[in-house]
Amino acid sequence: MPNNDTQGREASHLDMLSGPIAIKMVWFALPVAGTAFLQQMLNAADVAVVGRYASSAALAAVGANAFIINLMTNLFVGLSVGANVVIARLLGECDQERVSRAVHTSIALSIVSGLLLAAIGWQEAERILGWLGTPAEIMSQAVLYFRIYFLGMPFLMLMNFSAAILRSKGDTRRPLFVMAGSGVVNVALNLLFVVRFHMSVEGVAIATLVSSALSSVILVYVLCRERGMLRLRLREVRLHWDALRSIAAIGIPAGVQGMMFNFSNVLIQGGINSLGATAIAANTVSLNYDYFCYFVCNAFAQAGTSFLSQNHGARLYGRCRRVIRDTILLGAGSTLVVSLLFVLMAVPLSGLFTSDAQVIRLSAQRIAIVLTFYTVHSCNETLSGLLRALGHSLTPTLVCVVFICGVRLFWLYRVFPANPTLGFLSCCYPVSWIVNATVLFCVFFWILKHRPLQRIRVE
Repeated sequence: MPNNDTQGREASHLDMLSGPIAIKMVWFALPVAGTAFLQQMLNAADVAVVGRYASSAALAAVGANAFIINLMTNLFVGLSVGANVVIARLLGECDQERVSRAVHTSIALSIVSGLLLAAIGWQEAERILGWLGTPAEIMSQAVLYFRIYFLGMPFLMLMNFSAAILRSKGDTRRPLFVMAGSGVVNVALNLLFVVRFHMSVEGVAIATLVSSALSSVILVYVLCRERGMLRLRLREVRLHWDALRSIAAIGIPAGVQGMMFNFSNVLIQGGINSLGATAIAANTVSLNYDYFCYFVCNAFAQAGTSFLSQNHGARLYGRCRRVIRDTILLGAGSTLVVSLLFVLMAVPLSGLFTSDAQVIRLSAQRIAIVLTFYTVHSCNETLSGLLRALGHSLTPTLVCVVFICGVRLFWLYRVFPANPTLGFLSCCYPVSWIVNATVLFCVFFWILKHRPLQRIRVE
């Protein structure tokens, strides 16, 4: 008889290879979105506590870090996407030995990448922020936040890879529960350090580091308690080169896509910095709602990636076609609902983070401009995830670099100078999404027409 602990672990997994697809994708995506929401709440708590209890300069210092942190972490977080795709496909093939090698390689890779990022962040913080044109009045606080945040990168990478491993089998609930607990710890520590001990950006950075460490340790413990092919044995953690090659083939293009995507945003951040502390603060506030919309569409992209990887590995080609259809429809529909809700409530939502009337006005304006078109971006996310599941990881990367990054850079350097305001600069986002989605749809369906699923082989 299985004990309650074993039954609980099995209940947390989804059977992706049989039964209804759409409802299972929803049950997969909801905890993924919830986990991402809670992870962002760690950052949102930093912003809210600093904005309310510290100063506008401290708020701007935290905001000035946002894009560069995303840029430097996206390459390695993209590798966790590779781990998810590879492990899900091998689970579909029921290849126990290769699954185990991929799991232990993923954990080793997360540790190595996290340590590398921590070293870069500590050593190069001031140079990187200076290159971005961070205003002198907030530079010292921005550098301090940057360095402490990056000291927690080993934990952040370990957390992302561990969650990706669990998602490959459809276990999205336990990462959600872990993040919920660490989120409570983060908020409590934010209030303790900033309100009670009168710390500034260093207090919220330390709180984020501690909560990330807690999440990573618990998720590693969960993997060590697994009873199936995903079980982690700490003594066996090492880089297996065959598994590393497979993960890198999917993960590096995915990471480069995210990195280039955010590289254009880093340059845009430089444009925002040129508009002064008020524009920086308004952008920081509104970005929280960008992230929430992204988490919804990305959750269905991840669901589609995992479902399609497993079903393609099991050679269930008819089911693969239904996965593709449901992924696109669910991603677009759910994103539309959330984004329009934020647009309608832009002013009160902006007021949750600051009492500055000018910051609230600019933040609400940016929310209206960007989030109205976020459903288009959901198509970019879901199509990219589906292409990676089919082994075409480089294709969405090339399309993104040309049609998202290219359009944004053209807007920044050729269009924005004619009207240097935050609202006009923000228009580059919907324009680039529309162009990219049009091209990506054409490429995706051309591939399906000329390379039927039965002929696609993912190594």
